[in-house]
Amino acid sequence: MTNDCRTLLLDGATGTELGRRGVDITSTAWSARAIRDAPGVLQEIHEQYLHAGAGAITANTFRTHERSVIASDLSGAAKLLTREAVQIAIAARDNVQPAALVFGSVAPLEDCYEPHLAPKFDVCKAEHAQQIERLLDAGVDRILIETINIQHEAMAAAEAAREYAPGKWMISFCTLADGPPGTLLSGQPVTDVLPQLSDAAAVGINCVAAPAIAPHVRLLRALLPDTVEVMAYGNIGRVEPSGQWVQTDAVSPDRYAMYAQQWRDAGATIIGGCCGTSPETLAAVARQLGPTRLEGENSRA
Repeated sequence: MTNDCRTLLLDGATGTELGRRGVDITSTAWSARAIRDAPGVLQEIHEQYLHAGAGAITANTFRTHERSVIASDLSGAAKLLTREAVQIAIAARDNVQPAALVFGSVAPLEDCYEPHLAPKFDVCKAEHAQQIERLLDAGVDRILIETINIQHEAMAAAEAAREYAPGKWMISFCTLADGPPGTLLSGQPVTDVLPQLSDAAAVGINCVAAPAIAPHVRLLRALLPDTVEVMAYGNIGRVEPSGQWVQTDAVSPDRYAMYAQQWRDAGATIIGGCCGTSPETLAAVARQLGPTRLEGENSRA
C-alpha cells in the first residue's frame, strides 16, 4: 500500500453518463457501442472526470470481452474495441493529467445482477485471462476486476490477473445492500475468498447503493492485510427484486460525497462512483475529501 494516506480518487460512471448525454447504450454491447459511435463524447467524459479531480480513470472496456460483443452487431471486434477504448482513455489522461492512471475494466462475463449465470470456473478463468492480456497489451496501468457477484468467478479472475498482472490488479465485489456485510449477490460470504486475495493491490465494493456501503468497507478493512488497499464506489440507487431501479438520496452530488466520507472513515483509500454518478458527483467528492493523491509516472513501472 502507498505510504501516502490520502485518497486516490477514481472516476465515476461511464455507461450511464453516456446514456445521459444521448448516446445509445441499449444494445447487448451496452457502453461498448460508444467506442465506435461516439468516441469524442467518451473522451470528453474521461477528461471531465480528470478535471473533477480523478487520479485514475477506467477505460470503457466493461463490455468489450468476447462474450458481450459476440451477441451484438460488433461481433468479431472485441480485441480491437478493447484497444480503442484504452487508447481513448490514455489520450484523455495525457491531455489533462499525465500523472493519472488508466485502469482496465474486467466485468462479470454474464449479467452483473444474475450471479447464477456465471460460467464454470475454467471458462471464467480462460475468458478473463484473454481480456486481461488484451488490456495490458493496450497499455493500461492497472487491471480492475469489478462488480463480481459470485465466489468462483472472483477466484478465476484473480488467478488470471495474478498470472498476467502480478502486483497490478484489483478486485471489487457487488454485495447485497440489505444483507449482512460482505454478502455477495450470490448469497455467499466474501470472507471465504479474502484469504486468497492478499496479493491484490486493492479489494473493494462497487455497484451497491451508496448509503449501504460503509459496513462492507469496514469489514474488508478489518480482514485484509494492511498491504491491500480498500476501495469503494457506489451507485446512486438500487435494483428492486422486480428489476426496477430506485434512486436513493445519493442522487445529490453533495449527499453522495457525505457517503464517500463515511467510506474513507471506514478505511477506504480508493474512492469513486458507479452507476448514475457524474463528473459533478466526483467534483463534490473531491471537495468533501480534500487533498487527494496522484501516483505518478513511477507507478506504471
